[in-house]
Amino acid sequence: MSDKNHGDGCPYLTEEQVEEIAERAAARALNKMADQVYREVGKGVVSKALWLIGVIAVGVAMWLNSKGFLNG
Repeated sequence: MSDKNHGDGCPYLTEEQVEEIAERAAARALNKMADQVYREVGKGVVSKALWLIGVIAVGVAMWLNSKGFLNG
């Protein structure tokens, strides 16, 4: 082994390199968390939009039926 290892930390990376790696890892973790939040929010919005479309469709069908347009 070389004398780069001073008994603390990794023998092949400088402290600056370790900090750079840690910062990149933290940034990736934050990006993943943000993506997950956006996905969950998007699922909620889509779910509510589909529910609203269904309610409107049922309302329109009931209205058309009351006017005699859907009588078979």
